[in-house]
Amino acid sequence: MDVALYIARRYFVSRKNHNIINLISWISVAGIMTGSFAMIVVLSVFNGFEGLVSMLYNVFDPDLMVTAAQGKTFREDSARIAQLKAIDGVWYVSGVVEETALVRYANKQHVATLRGMGPEFQQHHPLDSMMIDGSMILSDSTHDYIVPGAGVAYQLGIDRRDEINPVILYLPRRGGNMVTPDQAFNSSPVFASGVFSVQQDFDTRYILTSLQFARSLMNYTNELTALEIRFKPGANTDKIRTETRNILGNGFRIKDRYEQQEMLYKIMKSEKWAVFLILSFIILISAFNVIGSLTMLILDKRKDITILEAMGAGAGLVRRIFFIEGMIISLGGAFIGVLLGLLVCLLQQQFGIIKLGNEGSTFVVSVYPVAMQFTDFVFTISIVGLIGVIASWIPARQISRRYRQIVEFTR
Repeated sequence: MDVALYIARRYFVSRKNHNIINLISWISVAGIMTGSFAMIVVLSVFNGFEGLVSMLYNVFDPDLMVTAAQGKTFREDSARIAQLKAIDGVWYVSGVVEETALVRYANKQHVATLRGMGPEFQQHHPLDSMMIDGSMILSDSTHDYIVPGAGVAYQLGIDRRDEINPVILYLPRRGGNMVTPDQAFNSSPVFASGVFSVQQDFDTRYILTSLQFARSLMNYTNELTALEIRFKPGANTDKIRTETRNILGNGFRIKDRYEQQEMLYKIMKSEKWAVFLILSFIILISAFNVIGSLTMLILDKRKDITILEAMGAGAGLVRRIFFIEGMIISLGGAFIGVLLGLLVCLLQQQFGIIKLGNEGSTFVVSVYPVAMQFTDFVFTISIVGLIGVIASWIPARQISRRYRQIVEFTR
């Protein structure tokens, strides 16, 4: 065993002297351990919420969203859509039209976005699992229906069981003149078949209906505002995106799920790394205990330094002893904290110990979600290791300057 490592380990685990130096050393370990534990747990909770938000948005957002590079709409091209459907890994392709609408129900009004969805949407879309009332029926053989988000339904007080008072939709008429308001808007009564709830942004914004009905209100014939492309499980996103670009050309924007909600994901990443920096700063403050305990240990072990000097040890060996002592404190605390954080996260994943909200609350999940990422463990150990190196080097490097002074003072 390396002499410096052996002596440093003996200094750390020695039970002969239960003095203030030993106490400060263990306080240093506890401080580093607590910071590492908190970092793993907090980052894992952030990962859990990020995954939850992504799951909620992914229910609504397609794998690829195709929109016109210029203008608001583009012509539906059946031949190109057939080519897109034939791409390996594509589950379905659905046309979409969107327009802002004034919605009136009884004596209440609300501005929402009317979204007309193609028949493929109703056949395949997993949004049916997010229905909180009624069912996802956009049209049948005789009638068209709407499915408002929970926020829209709440604002208007929509009751899907009301068969007397329909919801009235008002949309701008193409070429309409605002001087004559009665001719500036298309309107149509329609009943709600259900209410969906995915995420607050969607719930308070969207009303879903059939593509055909939405086109009739917007005076569209074969225009679309977007194409939604959804993949089969395990599909190669980059490959499908490249083939889609080759089929459609450069006149379209193609966005994946990240790009559709780019600002949201950037904010979540920024928040996570802001918390990481704050916790790193807390660990840095804890490292002052390491500096203090090493400095006091150096002064306490003056006789040992003299004996080592008499045996032929140089300042370099003595410096390594106390540097390793500091790293034992730092990395020991880090590994204990990381293991405790891992244990707590596993228990939370398995048993949901910490609840989110009170019993009977309307949260999407009932417990705090956690998701551990290997990179979080690497970054945590790395930042603690870096702080430990600095905290250990500061007092250890003084030994080369004061080594002779300590030896002479002891003599």
